[in-house]
Amino acid sequence: MSDRILCRLDDIPDGGARGFPPAPGGFTGLFAIRRGDAVQVYVNACPHLGLPLEPVPHRFLDGARRHVVCCAHGARFRVEDGFCVSGPCAGESLETVPARIEGDSVVVPADAGR
Repeated sequence: MSDRILCRLDDIPDGGARGFPPAPGGFTGLFAIRRGDAVQVYVNACPHLGLPLEPVPHRFLDGARRHVVCCAHGARFRVEDGFCVSGPCAGESLETVPARIEGDSVVVPADAGR
């Protein structure tokens, strides 16, 4: 399986998140959360209804930037592993996308989000 560059690390604000459209031929976008040099990448779909999580582009986190929040029903997910701590999908998790940093780029599998 081949990989693709999602973005440059600097494209994601430290402590913040950024959304990305589906890959060519894909159906579901991705989003990434950055903490220093660490990046978590998830499929942008709530496990409850499959809807995108953000109410406006790149707004995935709560005010304290501690949890990912679903705009449809307020489910809250831990940043570090995507586990739902409250809401109708409590106990479920966001779909994690394997990601790594190569130089100044965030790299994910080419088929992520398909």
